[in-house]
Amino acid sequence: MTAPPHLPASEDALRRWRLILGRYAARPMGGVGMQGEDWKLDQALEYLYGREYDGRGLAKPAGGPGSLDPTQLRAIDWLNRSRKLFPQEVFERMQTQAIDRYQLTSLLNDPEVLRSMDATPGLAKALLGMRGRLSGQMRDAVRDVIRKTVDEITRRLKSDFVNALVGRRNRQRRSLVPNAQSFDARATIAANLKNYSAERGQLIIERPLFNARVKRNLPWDVVLCVDQSGSMMDSVIYSAVVAGIMSSLPAVRVKLVVFDTSVVDLTHLAHDPVEVLLTVQLGGGTDIGRAVRYCESLIGNPQRTVFTLISDFEEGASPGPLLAAVQRMAQARVKLLGLAALDESANPVYDRQMAQRLASQGMHVAALTPTHFAQWLAEVMN
Repeated sequence: MTAPPHLPASEDALRRWRLILGRYAARPMGGVGMQGEDWKLDQALEYLYGREYDGRGLAKPAGGPGSLDPTQLRAIDWLNRSRKLFPQEVFERMQTQAIDRYQLTSLLNDPEVLRSMDATPGLAKALLGMRGRLSGQMRDAVRDVIRKTVDEITRRLKSDFVNALVGRRNRQRRSLVPNAQSFDARATIAANLKNYSAERGQLIIERPLFNARVKRNLPWDVVLCVDQSGSMMDSVIYSAVVAGIMSSLPAVRVKLVVFDTSVVDLTHLAHDPVEVLLTVQLGGGTDIGRAVRYCESLIGNPQRTVFTLISDFEEGASPGPLLAAVQRMAQARVKLLGLAALDESANPVYDRQMAQRLASQGMHVAALTPTHFAQWLAEVMN
């Protein structure tokens, strides 16, 4: 929605208001400020957000400049057009709202349309919330979208965990195994300076150098205790991906537990984030104490265990058992971390009073991105 360069500021403001207000601004404002692609923008916005007016029972205005009927577009046409018209971040938000807020049936009845959507955490979250209402054929399409989302998040995060947890670099030793995470850029440049080409203005690398890594002899146990209430869904997605990444690393043994008022041990699925996400049940009450007591029973070597509670700390049961379990683990020298959020934004809404009470029993409380979580684990394990 960038203004055409020849439009005065006042006309650009009218143009933006016209696009924001939609169908009811068409007649009183006419075509003022509307240029070329603006009518396509207007149609794409009307197709989705005009449903707000329909839901309130408001009659459509008759005629007028630029009058549009949402039925002119099919869902797949709207999807493809919007992908081209809007910036990527805006488009991703629109497609998520189409599913989550407006439950656009034409998108939810065609598996190929659903598979053509851009896989994002927001879309995955919306689909997981309504998967129980979809046909078997659509559930297969949802699985494909979830898998694409998980694969993309894993691609972005895996190197952070490998770098942090597979063993620190030993800069005094070389490795003959080429590995991007162990590439020694400074030593490589120094060793290849003789190959600098003044004519081309380039340094020609004939022999890249790599550091060896110090392997950890004893693995650590990482227990992820994840609140599966609806408000924590973003963190559930990233927790599943983090569990999958860490399950592939030799230095870590992962235990994965999800809970609401019940406790479900998903350790056997921890290596497969997609199956974890398709297993979780969103909503319900919250009994954090019960889940923490169960996780406490899984700990065999307290001094080499990291227990991570991922929750908004909205305890539905009596807080006494929860606080007592945390205190016992702290006294046993378990490393304790309470995460009010584990996602890319790390912007939580949580019970601050309960978080303070947990901190007073020995738990470090934070909201972290997955990358910062990997760094914190590395500090603990070193």
